[in-house]
Amino acid sequence: MTDCSDTKRYAAVDIGASTGRVLVGWLEDGRMRLEEAHRFDNSQIRVGGHNCWDMHGLFENMIEGLRKAGELPGGPPGSIGIDTWGVDFVLLDRDRKMIGEAVSYRDARCNGMCEVVEGLIAPEDLFARTGIQRQLFNTVYQLMALKKEHPEQLAAARHLLMIPDYLNFLLTGRMRTEYTNATTTGLLNARSRDWDRDLLDLVGLPPCVFERPVMPGVEVGEFTDEVAARIGYSARVVLPATHDTGSAFLAVPARDRHGVFISSGTWSLLGVERSEPVTSSAALRENFTNEGGYGLRYRFLKNIMGLWMIQSVRREVNGTSYVRGSAAASARFDHAVDFDELRALCRDAEPFEARIDVDDERFLAPDSMISEIEAACRESGQPVPQTLGQIMRTIYASLAACYARSIASLREITGCDFSSINIVGGGCQDSYLNRMTAAATGLPVFAGPIEATAIGNVAAQMIAAGHLDGTDEVRRCVAASFPIERIDPDT
Repeated sequence: MTDCSDTKRYAAVDIGASTGRVLVGWLEDGRMRLEEAHRFDNSQIRVGGHNCWDMHGLFENMIEGLRKAGELPGGPPGSIGIDTWGVDFVLLDRDRKMIGEAVSYRDARCNGMCEVVEGLIAPEDLFARTGIQRQLFNTVYQLMALKKEHPEQLAAARHLLMIPDYLNFLLTGRMRTEYTNATTTGLLNARSRDWDRDLLDLVGLPPCVFERPVMPGVEVGEFTDEVAARIGYSARVVLPATHDTGSAFLAVPARDRHGVFISSGTWSLLGVERSEPVTSSAALRENFTNEGGYGLRYRFLKNIMGLWMIQSVRREVNGTSYVRGSAAASARFDHAVDFDELRALCRDAEPFEARIDVDDERFLAPDSMISEIEAACRESGQPVPQTLGQIMRTIYASLAACYARSIASLREITGCDFSSINIVGGGCQDSYLNRMTAAATGLPVFAGPIEATAIGNVAAQMIAAGHLDGTDEVRRCVAASFPIERIDPDT
């Protein structure tokens, strides 16, 4: 079995809402290098009338990815970290066995739960305590839905673990609740950084299932003997910022402290770093949030629907549901349409103009994204898209406009001016959206790195091992290690 006492290679298990990957990182001549070991789909399954995560499938893919990571040149990693999306969780019973399913945040079970919680605590009081924006799928609303549908599951629960915490438990047999992901629940006090016991009492949730959160950099433990035998080596499991946006923000190669960050993927997380939470009435009105960040920072940001709408349109075009609506009737393809083709259709549709509210809950999980966009334009008295290119043009223009409005709100709420926009994550490759964003905001856009979440994950492990010295050195290292493209407003 490999000795992991002198860690020089680090594995990042980075699982998003649609895909997962295992990458290995190391330092070479002062620069960070990454190599992908495994990539896999993260598909939802339908169980008991709900959309759920396939936790067994995720775990098996993670095991396979870590096994492949050990076969790469340079030897197996001595340290691994896991990050995923936020808000979703599993419950464990007294025997530490999973209760029920890991229901997805996109499931409809939370409909009406915001109003239930607001009948117990006023929205302004909830925001003042937690600093977390009102989103239909926040963990607090999911737990209220579970209490209504399956109170016996909550009664049997002895532990609540967020998704990355549960995967860490499967690897090590040890339970830790990591801070950055815990903040997404809407149940953590923004200032104490611990569970708000008064809030738990108000909404009737059992405090005994919530373990005190620990910060990124804490070691969970080593692989169990069974896991080590399957993978072929042993390694430490170290907590990065387990919320993927927290890891991505750590990897932003900001040139100064006056830049706006956008972690661009299925969601666009747009905001800034702060040393204190912002829980003003203006922040509540504009629906900003204060998620926990690496190094006791707060990510004061807005969750924007992001590339989800574009991904949904592509799936619809390439699937069987692309059958209705004026835009749907106007195009047929004899091949799988990719994102480059959709962008080309968008450019062909210029200068078509229609705007939708990309944060409207109607776009969270519609049966047909195309039909929903058409209906929104029709209901608002705007031109209704007649082609797929016009659908795409509407999405892109609406996203860029939303970014511009959100940055204007940031200026008003924080009293700060901004010199640039730093876009990281898979969405930073979308040069069309980058140009529209620069034009809409009047700010230069710096795009990259693409694998920001995995980079931030690896960087947190390197800091824990003493191979990097904090956030500033991480960002200098990232800037020197990965290509960053500049897009000016007039290009």
